[in-house]
Amino acid sequence: MMSVGSDIDVVVVTSEAKPPLKLGKFIYRDALIEITFLTWNEIASAEEVLTSYHLAGSFRVDTIIADPTGQLRGLQQKVSRHFAEREWVWRRCENVRQKIEHGLRNIDLTAPWHDQIMAWLFMTGVTTHVLLVAALRNPTVRLRYLAVYNMLQEFGRTDIYPELLRLLGCEHWTSQRTSHHLSALARTFDVAAAHAKTPFFFSSDITAASRPIAIDGSRNLIRDGYHREAVFWIGATFARCHKILSTDAPKLQVELAPAFEEFVIDLGITSSDTLVRRAEDVLQFLPRLWDEAESIMLANREIL
Repeated sequence: MMSVGSDIDVVVVTSEAKPPLKLGKFIYRDALIEITFLTWNEIASAEEVLTSYHLAGSFRVDTIIADPTGQLRGLQQKVSRHFAEREWVWRRCENVRQKIEHGLRNIDLTAPWHDQIMAWLFMTGVTTHVLLVAALRNPTVRLRYLAVYNMLQEFGRTDIYPELLRLLGCEHWTSQRTSHHLSALARTFDVAAAHAKTPFFFSSDITAASRPIAIDGSRNLIRDGYHREAVFWIGATFARCHKILSTDAPKLQVELAPAFEEFVIDLGITSSDTLVRRAEDVLQFLPRLWDEAESIMLANREIL
C-alpha cells in the first residue's frame, strides 16, 4: 500500500546517445509511476556509477526488473560490492559539493525570476544531500529535509540542522505560514496543470495525477509537524508552475505572480542582489558542512 505523496520510480536504460525526454509520472493500475531514461554512456563503468551520488544508490541493491543483456546485473553487483567503501563514499560527497559550488556560482541573473529562484533553491537544498550521502542514505528529492533531519537525529548530530533551514530561509516559519503558502500554491498548481502545453523535463510533476504528491504530500507534512520540511518542495513546485505559465499562459502568470513573490519574500529574498548574497552564504557554509559530513562518515559503522 503506497502512501499519499508516493510514486514508483522506474529507470529505463537506452542505447541512444542522448536520453529521450522522460515520460514522467502517470497512473498505471491505480499506482503512480515515474519513468526516467538513462543512456549506457552514463553508466559506462562501475567506477563512474560509484562516484555519482545520484546514480550509485540505485545500484546498491538489486531492483532490476528486466536485463536482457545481463550488463545491468553485472554492473549492479560491482557497485553493490564497493558502495560502502570509504573512498567511494568520500568521492560521492565530493561530487555533491562540486555540484553545489558550480550551481551557485553560475546562476543566470538574466533569466526570469522564477528560474533564478529555482536555481538557487535546488542548489541550496542539495546541502542536505552531502550529509545523506555521507550516511549512506538515499538523497531523496522532495523529502530531503525530512530525511536529513531524521538521519541527524539517529547520529545525534542535530546541531547543524537549524543552519540548513536558515540557509533555506524558513528556520522561523510557523505551520500557519507554510499552510498559507501551500494554499496559494494549490491555486497556482491547478491553473498551471490546466494550461500546460509546452514540454519541460518536470512537466509530469505539474499534472492532476501528480497533485497528491505536490499538494497533499506537503499538507501531510505540515499536519505531522514538519512544516519547515515542506517548504523546499512548495518552493520548487511554485517556481515550476510559473515557468509553465510564463510560456503557456503569460497573462495568468502575471495574475498569480504576487503569491509566488510573497513566498519568496518570506524566504528573505527580494532581488537578484539578495539572491547572490544568499548563494554566497551557502558557499561560505560548505567547509562547516564538509566537516559534518566527515564526522558522519567516521561515525557510520556501515562504511568499510
